[in-house]
Amino acid sequence: MEVLENLTYDELNVGDSATYSRTLTEEELILFAAVSGDVNPIHIDAKFASQSIFKERVAHGMWSGALISAALATVMPGPGTIYLEQSLKFKAPVKLQDVLSVTLTVAEKLPRGRVVFDCKVTNQAGDVVVEGSSKVIAPAEKQVLDRPSLPRIIIGSPDEE
Repeated sequence: MEVLENLTYDELNVGDSATYSRTLTEEELILFAAVSGDVNPIHIDAKFASQSIFKERVAHGMWSGALISAALATVMPGPGTIYLEQSLKFKAPVKLQDVLSVTLTVAEKLPRGRVVFDCKVTNQAGDVVVEGSSKVIAPAEKQVLDRPSLPRIIIGSPDEE
């Protein structure tokens, strides 16, 4: 089984970086719409989206934000991290099948376990799609945990039973 291992405040140094990657699938896009309640047709209706400035469906901006959260929670600093602040600038659209890579870089260590990270999200072509910063409380104690397994979710039409 895979494990999650954190980096404590004391283990982090300015300039340290880590990366987390994920592909935007049709299923993830629909699940994000369902969970968030954001059913803007630019995300879920191909005909509507074809008339937009992007000419096709695009991801919710906060899907990229959620990937930053996942990177902070599972990679660096990892389990035990407490999210305090997030600032994001959306630079380019994220499209279906884009492979996004979140790069976190320790920008500043503050008192009381606080750490500021520079956050950059790029697509498979290396284009920056999101950039910003996050402030967290880094874990004080080392932890190594089994990665939880999540249930498989099957998407069906609301009309199906």
